[in-house]
This record gives sequence, C-alpha cells and structure tokens, in this order.
Amino acid sequence: MTRRSRRLITTAACAGLLSLSGCALGDTAPGQESPAPQPKPAGLRDFDTCTFFSPDELTAAGANGPSEPVEDFTFEQGCEIEGETMLLTLYKNQDETVASYETGGHWDSYRKFDINGRAAATGVSAGSTGQGICNTLVDAGGGVVILSVTGFMKDDIPDPCGEAKKLAEQIEPRLPR
Repeated sequence: MTRRSRRLITTAACAGLLSLSGCALGDTAPGQESPAPQPKPAGLRDFDTCTFFSPDELTAAGANGPSEPVEDFTFEQGCEIEGETMLLTLYKNQDETVASYETGGHWDSYRKFDINGRAAATGVSAGSTGQGICNTLVDAGGGVVILSVTGFMKDDIPDPCGEAKKLAEQIEPRLPR
C-alpha cells in the first residue's frame, strides 16, 4: 500500500471520527432562525496545531517531516507531520469534548481514561480496527485536542493506540486548561 493510499484511508477514518462535528452544524427546525453565535472563550482559539510540537517531541514520536495544515474538514483545524513509517496528525475542536465524541462518533472501540484530571480516550474509528490507526482525544481549553497516529503500512506501528496515548501523556501539561 502506498503512502498516498494510507493518507486517503486516514482521511476517511478521520471523517468518521469527526462526523459528529459536521452533523451538528446547522441543525435548526424549519422556520426557525439560528441562534446568534456566542463568543467563545480563548481556550483553543490561539492553539496552533502546526507549531505545537517541539522538534524533540517529533523526533521521539518518529515524525520528522514538515508540518502541513490539514484542510479536509472546515469544522476541525489540524496539522500533519510525516515520518518514515507513520503520519502524526494533531486536530483541535473547540465545540466538542471527549464525552461528546463518545456518544456522537462512529467507533470500533472507545476507551476513556484520565490524564492529570483531564478526560481522555483512545478511539479506533469505525472500520479502522487492525489498520494501524488510532486516535487519542484529550479535553483541553474548553474543547478537545485529537492526536491521530497512522502507520503507512498496517504493521508499521504495533500499538498505534499505545503510541498516541503515550504522546498525549507527554504533551498534556502544555495543553490549554
């Protein structure tokens, strides 16, 4: 399988993961006006997914390529960094939480845990079990940060959920409260 096809599979898997956010947009009854948007607290607004990781963190995670913005989803902002055997993607969503993804996402598995008092979870998007793809979600800044680890070949990363969780635990102290 080529890197390009793995990237397409990752995009499709993330589309399932992120579909909750896209479906929640614009759900008003006929004849009703949408409520006026409420100002959001700063939270994740200034959180830059493309500059967040230090070079040492990227090297330790096995991602050494340049950061590239992910523009697949208008409701999620993200950045991906390519390594020799994997793709690391960091997303942010100020409108969702670990809890809302559990009930509204499409998952093969979703396991909640806690990182220093923050809600967190590892999730494998529906249809991605055994494909070397896993997401770790962490509540941050009134929303959620999502780390996605994707091996270019399904066996490149023996435990993608373990890798994503380990990285989330390392970066958690620097995430916005």
